[in-house]
Amino acid sequence: MTIFVFDGSFEGLLTALFDAYAQRTFPHVLLKENEPLPLFYDKVYTVITDNTKSNRVWTGLEKRLSNTALICLAQTWLAEEEDTPIVMLRYMQKVIDAKHSIETNFADQDILALTRMWKRVDWERIRLMQFIRFQKADDGTYVAAIEPEKNALPLVIHHFQDRFAQQRWLIYDLRRQYGYYYDLHTLQQVTFDINDDVFSSPQQASFFQNGRLPEELMDTNEKLFQQLWKSYFKAIAIKERFNPVKQRKDMPVRYWKYLTEKQDPTP
Repeated sequence: MTIFVFDGSFEGLLTALFDAYAQRTFPHVLLKENEPLPLFYDKVYTVITDNTKSNRVWTGLEKRLSNTALICLAQTWLAEEEDTPIVMLRYMQKVIDAKHSIETNFADQDILALTRMWKRVDWERIRLMQFIRFQKADDGTYVAAIEPEKNALPLVIHHFQDRFAQQRWLIYDLRRQYGYYYDLHTLQQVTFDINDDVFSSPQQASFFQNGRLPEELMDTNEKLFQQLWKSYFKAIAIKERFNPVKQRKDMPVRYWKYLTEKQDPTP
């Protein structure tokens, strides 16, 4: 059994495929750095990420895949599942080796696995657009916290930039500790260290710990608007048609933590 170890980046994955062709040895297992090795194996090869190699692989894929398939392939990387790297590597290998397009050959196990993985990422993208809830801070910035299963924030960020172009906002992924800030002019990726001196009080850091603004940092009318939204949500519900099973299917419980209409009255 041959094991390739790479740095966990998308460029590193493409480099691994390049090196596999160069050595004519393809990995049975693809591990990220610091991941434990299995008990038994024949060879371990460490991949050194090389942008020149990764660009050559991507250029080759562009010649063999449609634009739609390329987008799906790139977005699948955001699934962050245990077998994402090896499934993607085998998929790309088959695409390069095939004489004809195989991107819709769902009888192939790897093509089917990658397609299903991409669909899970795309579902996360759709749900983020549905379930992100902003809170207005006292400086006028709208902030929202998320913890998606898939790293889908980059796929929705331009949607919010277009929709809320006239207000400053921050969407922050608490699980991965990064987010995007829009200042009415530019959009930039940001990270925060809650132990940094920039947070002069525990209240300022609390948002990056639990995703909810403390009352002292809220805009004057924010609490009122939250209560109005909860009242509206309750008023439009039809008691006789309440279906908790379907509600959990359409609005997964893992999102409720940051949904205003599902929060307790007190923070």
